[in-house]
Amino acid sequence: MFERLLVAYLDCRRTKRNSASALAFEAHLERNLCALYDELIDGSYQPGRSICFVVTRPKPREVWAAEFRDRIVHHLLYNHIAPRFHAGFIANSCACIPGRGTLYAAQRLEHDVRGVTHNWQRPAHYLKCDLANFFVAIDKPTLFGQLAGRISAPAEAWWLQLTHTILFHDPRADVEVRGRPELLRRVPPHKSLFNAPADTGLPIGNLSSQFFANVHLDALDQFAKHQLHARRYVRYVDDFVLLHESAAWLTAALTRISAFLPDRLGAHLNPRKTILQPVARGVDFVGHVIKPGHRSTRRGTVATALRRLEQLTPAEVHVVANSYFGLLRQATHSHADRARLANAVRRRGHCVAADLTRCFRTT
Repeated sequence: MFERLLVAYLDCRRTKRNSASALAFEAHLERNLCALYDELIDGSYQPGRSICFVVTRPKPREVWAAEFRDRIVHHLLYNHIAPRFHAGFIANSCACIPGRGTLYAAQRLEHDVRGVTHNWQRPAHYLKCDLANFFVAIDKPTLFGQLAGRISAPAEAWWLQLTHTILFHDPRADVEVRGRPELLRRVPPHKSLFNAPADTGLPIGNLSSQFFANVHLDALDQFAKHQLHARRYVRYVDDFVLLHESAAWLTAALTRISAFLPDRLGAHLNPRKTILQPVARGVDFVGHVIKPGHRSTRRGTVATALRRLEQLTPAEVHVVANSYFGLLRQATHSHADRARLANAVRRRGHCVAADLTRCFRTT
């Protein structure tokens, strides 16, 4: 078990090594790991304090950051139980699965669009849906039942108890709120975890929450594939798209999904984000817009990148610009967007590679 905990620690520090909580944990690494191991083994482990802050892009939302030691436990649980769940997920279920990020989701959808339209030679329609207040509205007892279904062996009673401890921990009981108070007020009340009922809602920002959410919506994936018999269906977190030649078929599918979600998962569709229209108009999904013959980056994303580059401090331009270059490169038709980004970067005094894929630090 200690070896598993050590692996979890190494996984956890991969992207958090310079954070204050990671540095504090590493200052007495052996002592802290041994203490955490003892708590896990004797059953006394309880999650500690969380930090809550608000991000404003693309819209105001709360982010909950667990302590570094708790993040290690999240990785420990994830490393042990995630593979069995991943093996049962459908191929078009994306997010929080190795190798299945936004680019994978966009490519799978583009492949399905080409298939349903016979390479853009025939008309087809798409239904795009989004769940209302997804993370805040997740019913924990329902989710625990889904998790327990695959962690039910007697030999795994300890892992099931750890799953219960992490899932049902209420971060609101011990939280440090950081940032300006007016930012917290910008989060709509119905999207705030502070206002969620007991045993409802997962904190955005933890590996465990992302994984649990994917397990929760696997029921929707299986319903779409085995009950609706949807041949072309792609989901990324709580956004999903169905494709079909018939708009009437998609309308009927929407009716059945709208009934299934509250009954099985206690979830509801967001009517303002439900779209049914011809594929030829373009499918906007995970930041990509799929149109006949090409896949480009969403216009709003490019506009935001150009606007941000004008406002950044000189020290921030290099890192942020290369992040956007990497994002734009994912699209099949991105040369014009990368050229606009390159011009903005040059105006800030940085050099750009000839292939418009990265910028360089100033000396």
